[in-house]
Amino acid sequence: MRRREFITLLGGVSVWPLAVRAQHTAKLPTIGLLGATTPAVEGQRVAAFMQRLRELNWIEGKTVAIESRWAEGRFERFVEIAEEFVRLKVDVIVTQGTGSVVAAKQATSVIPIVFATVGDPVGTGLIASLARPGGNVTGLSSQLTDLVGKRVELLREAVPDLRRLAVVGNRGNAAVVLEMREVETAARTIGFEVVTFEIRRAEDIAPVFEALKSRADALYLAAEPLVNTNRDRINTLALGARLPTMHGLAEYVRAGGLMSYGPSVPNQYRQAADMVDKILRGAKPADLPVEQPTKFDLAVNLITAKALGLEIPPTLLARADEVIE
Repeated sequence: MRRREFITLLGGVSVWPLAVRAQHTAKLPTIGLLGATTPAVEGQRVAAFMQRLRELNWIEGKTVAIESRWAEGRFERFVEIAEEFVRLKVDVIVTQGTGSVVAAKQATSVIPIVFATVGDPVGTGLIASLARPGGNVTGLSSQLTDLVGKRVELLREAVPDLRRLAVVGNRGNAAVVLEMREVETAARTIGFEVVTFEIRRAEDIAPVFEALKSRADALYLAAEPLVNTNRDRINTLALGARLPTMHGLAEYVRAGGLMSYGPSVPNQYRQAADMVDKILRGAKPADLPVEQPTKFDLAVNLITAKALGLEIPPTLLARADEVIE
């Protein structure tokens, strides 16, 4: 074998494995999943998201990479995680809740951001409009403020002696501020006395329930990551205080709350996966209208009702989409 032929053959042997290795190590499209609470709290939601991604042929480790981080309802963690995702140069950030979207927007105006659920994205200034969100943000609105009046009416139906309503929420969240304002208006319109309490950290929860003693007949809780992270504890304290609770999401009722009326968050996470699919295939967030739920579910926990000594009217139960007993 002549020297030139040997070098050519050697070159072919050495270059081919490098090319193959480059194919295998090429960067997969990467989703940064900013979990606003904890894996335990958001497990069902994330499972729905991942299942839909697989249906769309986005297989973790094969066709897509997923970086998951968990903020435990703390805004400072939203900021840290969003900044980390920018450093990692993820292709899209997926999250939920106003606070986490605000943090992601502050961290980047380039990386697409998809929110799986936000209470009022227009009212809180996250997007320009539902039809034309603009910028690098789109997703799904849960329209929580629009449903406040219906929730207050349902609570009055379940608790006939209700006269004093307590409203608890994290005023550090702009969407919660809007919701609490709507609750006060709706409750006072039908003659309820209203008392509001603010929480901003997990350490604020127990003192609020101490302050609530003998001051309310029922409790309206504004859904957001801090409350969701601590929902088991909150429901336990509410039961101990003999307070029927109204929530915006069925997850809270499955965790021991009395009632909820709102959209299915796991379904919204499935829809968020469809948006991520479009973005990974080249669509721009600004061109994807924010979607709204078309169905709202009423959930009632009869175990909690019995513990509170409440008799839920049969007419109300007949309308419930989910009854826990």
